[in-house]
Amino acid sequence: MDPLTSAMKVSASGLQAESTRLRIVSENIANARSSGDVPGADPYRRKTISFAAEVDRASGASLVEIERLGTDDSNFTIEFDPGNPAADEKGMVKMPNVNILVEMADMREANRAYEANLQTIKQSRDLVSQTIDLLRASQ
Repeated sequence: MDPLTSAMKVSASGLQAESTRLRIVSENIANARSSGDVPGADPYRRKTISFAAEVDRASGASLVEIERLGTDDSNFTIEFDPGNPAADEKGMVKMPNVNILVEMADMREANRAYEANLQTIKQSRDLVSQTIDLLRASQ
């Protein structure tokens, strides 16, 4: 496989991985204030994603693969909210272990990585197109 096609394949795997990462981050942000339904119930638990490099046998390129989708086992925060249906007898509610600042930083990083992979595909496509144009002109 030629290097330009290989570069596009690597970038395409990065696009897919970062797209999944953006979905996970979006779910975390959307559920950042989702408490349980009844007193003492666990709220939404932050989701995590892990990547791994996997060698493509056909091209020899190192692709990005999703190694694992998991959950963050850190402790829930406890807030005083006596009006919440999940409040205990003292008015305390377990809240998700989602930190909006961390999620926004992850979203920004995933967005930039997605854009970088997209730009690599565009550049590779342009180089292939220019090569074809040169071959046509030399005939």
